[in-house]
Amino acid sequence: MTDGQKGVLAMVSACVVWGLSGLYYGQLRHVPPLEVLSYRCLWSAVFFSLVLTVQGRIGLIGGVLRQPRQVAVVLIAAVLISTNWFGFIFAVTYGHTVEASLGYYIFPLVAVVLGRVVLGESLTRVQSGAVVLAGVGVLVLALGLGTPPWIALLLAATFGAYGLVKKRLDMGPVVSVTVEVLLLSPLALLWIGFRGTGAGGGNELWTHLLLMLSGPLTAGPLVLFAFAARRVRLSTVGLIQYVNPTLQFLVATLIFLEPFTLWHGVAFGLIWVALAVYSAAAIRQDRAARRVVSNAATSGTVEI
Repeated sequence: MTDGQKGVLAMVSACVVWGLSGLYYGQLRHVPPLEVLSYRCLWSAVFFSLVLTVQGRIGLIGGVLRQPRQVAVVLIAAVLISTNWFGFIFAVTYGHTVEASLGYYIFPLVAVVLGRVVLGESLTRVQSGAVVLAGVGVLVLALGLGTPPWIALLLAATFGAYGLVKKRLDMGPVVSVTVEVLLLSPLALLWIGFRGTGAGGGNELWTHLLLMLSGPLTAGPLVLFAFAARRVRLSTVGLIQYVNPTLQFLVATLIFLEPFTLWHGVAFGLIWVALAVYSAAAIRQDRAARRVVSNAATSGTVEI
């Protein structure tokens, strides 16, 4: 198996775990979402620390913590990703997994908009058209249901902003996420200690084991994603990522039996078309960029 094939397999595996994670959190509906989030932070901190220890990189954590500016940026990232995690856990707990999948569908387009607003990146006509089409889909859903899809917008916005913040961090994904959950751990301990129900404290062994599983469930896909990102083209990564919200959507409609109205159908249809247009443009751009590099390399060889 080539490195590229291994990368694709790792990427698909990560997205399958993310996409089916609703089934896991569905087993914890009897635990308040903030308590589940707190245990997720704590067990993720434990698991990520073990991963770095095995890799012999645990010393990098101290180096990051000795840089106040880096800590400030990581703390912002921690707030964003924990808000995103909470939003998804809340959605599954209270029957809004369809809306959660919508959030991860529109995330790439929200990221494009954030790049334009915050970083001044230019938008092509195709990208602008895709964003407008997705916006119409969200508007249709808001008008049809009588309320905006706040959970979807929250998930897309926080994940998009998280990506922007991570660009300012000169460290690997495992190191940065480890510091993020370590910074959140004191708050998690306080919440469990003063507001926790005790559901994960040994009163129910199955619940306790499920909460412990949140560590590898968080760390595993991230490690796979980092492995894949170094071996797979960006356009391929972008396409495979849609496996995640697609599986979330199927879990919501086929297993959780959440309502999927005509308004949902119209909105999702528009957003799927927008994503198809956006993805096709991304693939063309990737191929054009690779041709330029290939031609430049060929020209260089000829000149030599």
